[in-house]
Amino acid sequence: MAEITQRDGTWTFDGEAVRIVPGRDKGVSPARQAIGELLVPLQALAGATFEAGRKSGRLRLRLRDGADPLLQAVGGRLPSAADPYQLAVEADRMGVAEYFVDEVRNALLLEGVPSTPCHRYLLPGPSVPLSASAGDATASFDGENIRLEWNWKTEDSKKSAGTQVFALADVDAVEWLWPAGLENGYLRFVVAKAPINSPPKYDPRSVELYGFKKDPLMALVGAAVVARMPHPAAPPEPAATAAPALVPAAAAPAEVDHDALLQRLRELGELRNDGILTEEEFTAAKKALLRHF
Repeated sequence: MAEITQRDGTWTFDGEAVRIVPGRDKGVSPARQAIGELLVPLQALAGATFEAGRKSGRLRLRLRDGADPLLQAVGGRLPSAADPYQLAVEADRMGVAEYFVDEVRNALLLEGVPSTPCHRYLLPGPSVPLSASAGDATASFDGENIRLEWNWKTEDSKKSAGTQVFALADVDAVEWLWPAGLENGYLRFVVAKAPINSPPKYDPRSVELYGFKKDPLMALVGAAVVARMPHPAAPPEPAATAAPALVPAAAAPAEVDHDALLQRLRELGELRNDGILTEEEFTAAKKALLRHF
């Protein structure tokens, strides 16, 4: 067991998962507080590091690519203050931070956890319904539909398009860019059925971000959407093939082997119990066989 408590929160590692509880100090990022408690399974981790400075240090968790829908949505580009996988460490707790890192690394080594990308999300992502107000809009997501409502900062031509509502099923991608230099950032929902090439300032499928304290809240909306989309690294589903006929298509002969039919019924029952046949498939096959009696 390893645990470290700082202003930004408390991290606890029990050998199987890292529990991250955000701090309650008013200086803690609103995004961290909105994310709430996280339970990061060992299988989702790729490593841990501690960067020591003269007066303080920084503890970091590194997750496997594709393990977390939040990091998938933002491409790993959350600002440090809003990143739940970073913890500022005071000078008198540096030794504890180094011990924490050693415990995580040893567990990864002993369990043989690979550092390769994941083919499915190992964290659930933000729960829904979810709403965030930041940048030039309020974005809401109920698990099926995304809603963008504009505020006084929205550019007039974009606002004139009115409130936008579109289905999760129509979203092909989620794009995120954090403001850098003189450039604003954005959260964009790419909808193939309604392609738009305008900059985020004019794009009714985008929320423009200015780098303010609450702007990272928009990343949670993006993560909630990403968590409910197909994983980008998921293996393709096998092509559907025609199921073999359960009974011969031809009419049964006049003389029917009843023992063979009873044996076939037992076999169908076993296939149903093993989950190979659905209840509907079993019922249909059973009726077809009974017609031969």
